Amino acid sequence: MESDAHCGFGGRSHSCDAASTALRAVRRPDRPTVVGVLDMTRVLVLGGGMVGSVIARDLAADAEFEVSLADIDGQRVQGVCEAAPDPITPVVADCSRPDCVSELCADHELIVGAMPGRFGYGALRAVIESGRDYCDISFMPEDAWDLDSLAKEHGSTCVVDIGVAPGMSNLLAGRAAFRLDPCRAIDIFVGGIPADPKPPFEYKAGFSPADVLEEYVRPARLVEDGRVVIREALSEPESIEFPGVGVLEAFNTDGLRSLAERLDVPLMREKTMRYPGHREVMLQMREAGFLSEEPVRVGDVEVVPRDLAAALLFPHWTYEEGEADLTAMRVEGIGQLDGRDVRLRWDLLDYYDPESGFSSMARTTAFPCAIMARLIARGVVGEPGVHPPEEFAARDDVLDALFTGLQARGVRYTEHIDEIS
Repeated sequence: MESDAHCGFGGRSHSCDAASTALRAVRRPDRPTVVGVLDMTRVLVLGGGMVGSVIARDLAADAEFEVSLADIDGQRVQGVCEAAPDPITPVVADCSRPDCVSELCADHELIVGAMPGRFGYGALRAVIESGRDYCDISFMPEDAWDLDSLAKEHGSTCVVDIGVAPGMSNLLAGRAAFRLDPCRAIDIFVGGIPADPKPPFEYKAGFSPADVLEEYVRPARLVEDGRVVIREALSEPESIEFPGVGVLEAFNTDGLRSLAERLDVPLMREKTMRYPGHREVMLQMREAGFLSEEPVRVGDVEVVPRDLAAALLFPHWTYEEGEADLTAMRVEGIGQLDGRDVRLRWDLLDYYDPESGFSSMARTTAFPCAIMARLIARGVVGEPGVHPPEEFAARDDVLDALFTGLQARGVRYTEHIDEIS
């Protein structure tokens, strides 16, 4: 899978009262009055990193939204807001704390989550209990849909996992299951990778390094013979020839998530793609214990190996300014369409945009979330509950809005139907 959220949570912690004060103090007095817009929807984006900043800028371009961007890193969030072509209010707050998220919700109608996965579930619960609507991209280890009843109780509409993968991958997998009768198999292959890889890692991270390492550790859920089975992350490697990129290596990761429980398809798997060689390096690091979260004592100090690995790897995995990345994804369903055995496939190949400076991973992740946030704000998607993307696979209006909006932003999915014998 490819997640996507990055937000700084280092430095000093702010109290909830301080966060609320910051929210009031940094509202921009020069925000223009928009003629013809009576009730602007106040939107709060949690997390001002690589993806959250793009979501905020995309939403701020619409006159119907008054957008705030919250992050604990005041310098970063201020810089993002000052560089944005449209007004965004910076908010300095510790979004990792559910109590602070709850307090921030009071001043906003719609919340968008773009934080590392380990903070996602707590933020989701806080938003739901505040009775606010939510759109989220966090790669949270918990099952967000466990909060479905709570969201219905509070009248909160929440769409989770609405990035690229999970996200568009779920939606397209659901579409394959909807169109094919029967649908016998679904394969998802996805990778966010540098356009010009360098040894020894042949990789750089387009999102939170902590979430990247989580991909390589979290057991992967697959579906075989109609049953959910568990495989080790990084297992069952295979070579994939992806047009425009070349040969990539694909391996199991836990990207099916809700699909494993919600689609009636007997064979489903999701694999992450990397350049050949990267998987072997990370497998060796994992087997040596560098990705463990169990503290080890080194002299008089206790160290969490994964925290140390992230700190050491991040400088090597950080893109330089202007350095190009790409996102490659294929979602494929096999089954019957109009009585024919077919392979129904969608391909995505997207690149860094030098004009905006947005990375491909940020673009392909942020834009679906921002488009879905608009659908929630406008009432097109409004049923209370916690909804994974595949729930909208049969809704042509939602799919049309997503694909039209993505194409307008230069992100293009191509559909192919091949008859098979």
